[in-house]
Amino acid sequence: MLQAIHDIFNHPGARKVFLKLRYVLFLALLVILARYTVTGLLSAGFLVSLFGEAIQLWSFASLVKNEQLTARGPYVLVRNPMYLGRFFLILGLVLLLGNVYLTVAYVVVYYFYMVNRVQREERRLTELLGQPYRDYSARVNRFLPAFGRLFDPAVRFFDWQVLWRNNGHWNLLAMLLFYAALCGYVVYFR
Repeated sequence: MLQAIHDIFNHPGARKVFLKLRYVLFLALLVILARYTVTGLLSAGFLVSLFGEAIQLWSFASLVKNEQLTARGPYVLVRNPMYLGRFFLILGLVLLLGNVYLTVAYVVVYYFYMVNRVQREERRLTELLGQPYRDYSARVNRFLPAFGRLFDPAVRFFDWQVLWRNNGHWNLLAMLLFYAALCGYVVYFR
């Protein structure tokens, strides 16, 4: 059963369909959120999303894609901080609906997405970066941050130029505009 689920998440055709539909699915999520957001959960959802966005920004400000092994910033604590940040960013949106079943369903679906996406990415990075990446993978956990490394000086890395080059500022702006629009709609039109 589990292998069948993994096969779906790794099926090239299914991934292509999802890529083509991702904007439509996101717009559907926006409509659902506009209609069904629990007003009292706006602050909590925003804070959870903001936490995820902060992780993503830190990741954007540390990552030099496909050119070098990144072992600084959040990448000292965990190999895949961007996916963890995205998890919390979207979790904040799902929490706005105030439905435990949808929240559990999101966590399960995101787990399968993340595990399979990361396995594909790690194969590619091993081919691209070789032994240094294998050594890094042996040292740093895939998903669970090693908080014992918080005092490593490399953790404090944050480069604004790298953030801008990775378009992290657009990610932040999109999240803030989305929440502003949602709050405006919920407060004034519902």
